[in-house]
Amino acid sequence: MIEASLVGRRAFILENTRLQAPPHTPELRLHLADEITPIWTLTEEALAEIGLPPPFWAFAWAGGQALARYILDNPAIVSGKRVLDFASGSGLVAIAAMKAGAASVLAADIDVFCEAAIGLNADANRVEVAFTETNLLDAPPPAVDVLLAGDICYERPMAEAVMAWLGQGRAAGASVLIGDPGRTYFPKDGLAKLAEYQVPTTRELEDMAVKRTSVWTLP
Repeated sequence: MIEASLVGRRAFILENTRLQAPPHTPELRLHLADEITPIWTLTEEALAEIGLPPPFWAFAWAGGQALARYILDNPAIVSGKRVLDFASGSGLVAIAAMKAGAASVLAADIDVFCEAAIGLNADANRVEVAFTETNLLDAPPPAVDVLLAGDICYERPMAEAVMAWLGQGRAAGASVLIGDPGRTYFPKDGLAKLAEYQVPTTRELEDMAVKRTSVWTLP
C-alpha cells in the first residue's frame, strides 16, 4: 500500500512518472505517466491493490491542454485576478493561469493525490498554487474572478452538476472558461466558442492520436 501521508504520495508520483512537457503547452513541465513509466501499465485492479484511485493527475488531458494553451496565449483573461481551477488533476490549467499572471489560483480536486501532483508540478514551474480537496459542488462557487474547468463532461450526472455550478459562478460575476474535446455529455447550448485546437494525445487514453478540442465560455 502507498504511504497515506502527503510525503508518501509525493514519493509515489516521483517514482512512477517523469518530468516532461505536455505536447500542446511545451513551455510547461509536469510529472506525467507515459509508456516508459511504471504507472502506465497498471490495471484498475492493480491500482486498487496498492490503494490508488484512477490517476487522472498523471496525464495531460486534451481539454486541459487546450484551456491551458488559450490562457497562456491570452493572459489578460487571468492577469491580476483570483482564479479557481475545478477538477484540476495534474494542475496543468492552474499552473498555466499562474504563469499568465493570475494574482492567485486555487486548484480543486477531490482526489488527495492531486495535492501531491499539483505541488510537485507547481514547484517544477516555479509558481505557487493553493489546493483544496473539498467537493465544491456542495455549495455555491467561491468568490473568484475566473472559473476554469478542463475535461469535466465524462458522465451525464457530473456534467450536469458542474455546468449548473459554473452557471451559478457566472451569475455571480465570474468569467467561466471550459476546455472540452467533444465529450459525449458536453452541452454546447448557451455557450460561446473561443478557440479550437488540434491537441496531440495518445491512443492509450483517447480514440485518436489528435483530438479536436475547443475552449468555450459562458457569455
